[in-house]
Amino acid sequence: MTVFNPNSPDSNLEKELHLPLAWNRNFFSVGMTVVAFVLTGIALLPLFAIIWSITSQGISGLSLEVFIALPAPVGVEGGPNGFANAIVGTLTMVGIGAIISIPIGILTGIFLCEFAAGSTIANSIRFVTVILSSVPSVIVGVFAYGVLVVTTKQFSAIAGGFALGVIMIPIISLTTEEALKLVPVSYRLGSAALGGNKFQTTLKIIVPTAIPGITTGVLLAVARAAGETAPLMFTALFSQFWQEGLMSPTPSLPVLIYNYASSPFPEQNKIAWTASLVLLLLVLITSLLSRLLTRRKHQ
Repeated sequence: MTVFNPNSPDSNLEKELHLPLAWNRNFFSVGMTVVAFVLTGIALLPLFAIIWSITSQGISGLSLEVFIALPAPVGVEGGPNGFANAIVGTLTMVGIGAIISIPIGILTGIFLCEFAAGSTIANSIRFVTVILSSVPSVIVGVFAYGVLVVTTKQFSAIAGGFALGVIMIPIISLTTEEALKLVPVSYRLGSAALGGNKFQTTLKIIVPTAIPGITTGVLLAVARAAGETAPLMFTALFSQFWQEGLMSPTPSLPVLIYNYASSPFPEQNKIAWTASLVLLLLVLITSLLSRLLTRRKHQ
């Protein structure tokens, strides 16, 4: 048991720790807090400006009609005017991209963290994955165009989904690896002590524990893919009608926004603002879901 001695060096240190800070240190601390608060507000200003512009311009056109009707021809007034085909096309191609990228991305992350950690091949794969994550999306679109569109001689939802899948793979693999690294080593040691081999420990202990983090990475990749425009212009093209199948030109929200925003007709400009609002809501909802899963993981 430690006896308190007021004359000991530790006692003097404790007294010094409880003394109030000098005025100049308080002034510096408050000043830096104010500077950090102001700079944070400046950094967030573009985001709030974008949200305000899209909301104020697009909210007036938001109605049930935009979710169930096709785009009206230019000059036709009074009829239904929406972009339901673009919403369905976006969901279709993001779904195809998710089907391609989720298994590849998760298995790559598991391999990097659990089966090849620290090895030369793992470092090489991680290096390539990081480079792939920074490749401009237009380059991915050109790559998908050369692989599928030129081969099949057809713009299609499959080609668009393939391009989105290539964009999603590095995001999912890197976030999966980071989620697996957060699993305590004691879990692995406990499983090994009970006789579990590497495969059983990974499949039944490590991956289930990291599911919230892995899901967060998947949702972030989906949100990124949903807003991509350039790859879809090279692969899925666009259509004013419902898609006829997975091997036909497919409309999407980003391409619709690009086409209608540059249109000389005001009614199409208005639809572009409303489509931007819908796309923004889809991305915000996906990001909020990932945040909720992250919060549950830390709880």
